[in-house]
Amino acid sequence: MNFVEAIQHCFGSYATFSGRASRSEYWWWTLFVVLATVGGAMVSDVLSGLVSLATLLPYLAVAARRLHDMGKSGWWQLVGFIPLLGWIVMIYWLVQPSEDANRFGAAPEEAG
Repeated sequence: MNFVEAIQHCFGSYATFSGRASRSEYWWWTLFVVLATVGGAMVSDVLSGLVSLATLLPYLAVAARRLHDMGKSGWWQLVGFIPLLGWIVMIYWLVQPSEDANRFGAAPEEAG
């Protein structure tokens, strides 16, 4: 999945917390959110806040799908609320390779 496909898929699955997301989909989406937020901050703080607000729900959804890809519940995102240790655990999980098949279905196609 390339950058544009990941953006289209994440906005198309705006609030879909079921299914699975590949590593490339998650990390391309994360790059898009960071770039859009920084770009918005260069224009104004209000625009940066609006971009962050508009991308919050799809960010949570793609993170839940990414966790599903490793056989974990999307609720494990709450670990990220633990300062430092939780962030390290989340990053570790999010960079792990996909499981072949698990209770959330077949692994997504990892193209590119």
